[in-house]
Amino acid sequence: MGGVRAAWPICIGYIPLGLAFGILAQKAGFDMLDIALMSVVVFAGSSQFIAVAMLGAGAAPASIVLTTFMVNLRHVLMSSALAVHLHSVSRWFLSLFAYGVTDESFAVNIVRFRDGGWHPYQALAVNHAANFTWIASTVLGGFGGQFIAAGSFGIDYALSAMFLCLLAFQLRGRIYALTALVSGALAIAVSLLLPGNSYVVIASVLGATAGFALKRYGQGDGGSHA
Repeated sequence: MGGVRAAWPICIGYIPLGLAFGILAQKAGFDMLDIALMSVVVFAGSSQFIAVAMLGAGAAPASIVLTTFMVNLRHVLMSSALAVHLHSVSRWFLSLFAYGVTDESFAVNIVRFRDGGWHPYQALAVNHAANFTWIASTVLGGFGGQFIAAGSFGIDYALSAMFLCLLAFQLRGRIYALTALVSGALAIAVSLLLPGNSYVVIASVLGATAGFALKRYGQGDGGSHA
């Protein structure tokens, strides 16, 4: 029960986002089965929002796959950080656990593991309580989307709002802010030069590289906490 209690703030946050995604997906032509399958198979809110937006814009499948792959690369780092606390579990458990890792569940579990006394099964409960909430919310949003006019309640702004919030939480110092500005400027510049959605991937890679270079060779570790 400790895992479920720890997960409830995540679940509350997932409900409005899941509803918004379901509505947007329904407006983009997805039926309820499509929405449910995407949430079950992918279970990555940011990637699902991006995929629906790119599909609605007529992006090529390869561009969608590459973009969502780049967005989800952060899961490698999150899973690596959690792995040190999961030495004694089986591969089956690791597979089930890894499937449910998200930004929010990672944040809850890594703090609990570091504080001590947090069991892997409690961490698994956090992951899959959030998983169930997300799937149910997206399907419910898809069902309700047929009764809501396109653009109502500002739902079409949900993706932009979510990423602005994620960006704001990442701005923990001058280097982070400068990296965000560089990435944004690169995205605009590349979008004017190249057709399609490739600017998303290109700006992400170049922006991350620039941020690493600034921290490593510019201001050093001290600048990141200024």
